[in-house]
Amino acid sequence: MQTSDRLIVILGTGGTIAGTAKTASDGVGYTAAQLRVEDLLAAVPALAEQRMEARQVAQLDSKDMDFATWQRLAITVQQQLERPEVTGIVITHGTDTLEETAYFLHRVLAPNKPVVLTAAMRPATALAPDGPQNLFDAVQVAAQPGARGVVVAFAGRVHDAVQVRKTHSYRVDAFESVDGALVARVEEGAVRQVGRWPAGDALGLARIAAPAERWPRVDIVMNHAGADGAVVRALWAAGIDGLVAAGTGNGTLSRGLDAALREAELGGVRVLRSTRCDAGPVMDLPGLLASAGALSPVKARIELILALLAD
Repeated sequence: MQTSDRLIVILGTGGTIAGTAKTASDGVGYTAAQLRVEDLLAAVPALAEQRMEARQVAQLDSKDMDFATWQRLAITVQQQLERPEVTGIVITHGTDTLEETAYFLHRVLAPNKPVVLTAAMRPATALAPDGPQNLFDAVQVAAQPGARGVVVAFAGRVHDAVQVRKTHSYRVDAFESVDGALVARVEEGAVRQVGRWPAGDALGLARIAAPAERWPRVDIVMNHAGADGAVVRALWAAGIDGLVAAGTGNGTLSRGLDAALREAELGGVRVLRSTRCDAGPVMDLPGLLASAGALSPVKARIELILALLAD
């Protein structure tokens, strides 16, 4: 366990980790975002001697995450990172869009201090809630000497923001690093590094300074048996700014979907091609629509939003 003199700031955004149900046996019929971040900390007595500050940035179910909350969270995280006495930051979040928020913060901030997102699959009122252990582990990661970058601490494992994906709808170990490259493991309060702490070039808060309601509209369309261009044309007619195609396999697209995407691109819509597969890159080959590389469709969408904000 880390020494208690390292100041950790805990930022709450809601989620299942702060959720409650009517009975302890109910693990799915709960209401998310009911407890304050101070309540979550009170449920982890082992953190009593750790220097911490708690702030509630938002209180929502992460399926309802929005641009305004992302913008507010990024600004708050940067403000806390600039305080010399702050060693690291922990963000409590819902699991549904955790990987998106992590990637967004990674691209905008690329911090030199650890920013650790954590969450839970079971509500705080469950017979065996996973939130307290995950929160405890996240604080240990945030206090780890030499730690840096945006990571996710969940079920004893630490994932970087680029690789992490939610891969299971119910299990308490719901997240994976898609190419298996864990950053660290947390074992009985000790952080054992097994990979590299993430680093990157920060785009900076100026990139997201525009009012959230004016951010580009980017949607995701999926290739599947019988896919045609109808959805693409409807979105184009609605004034879409960008589209991510979640292709099959190596980003492959049906003829109809590919044709519609190319028409939209000629009409000024930015297009990226990803894959609906759980892991693996999309090759950038001549004559094909631009590849999103190894980014999942939801992370490719964030990348495209950030690129359009620079235009």
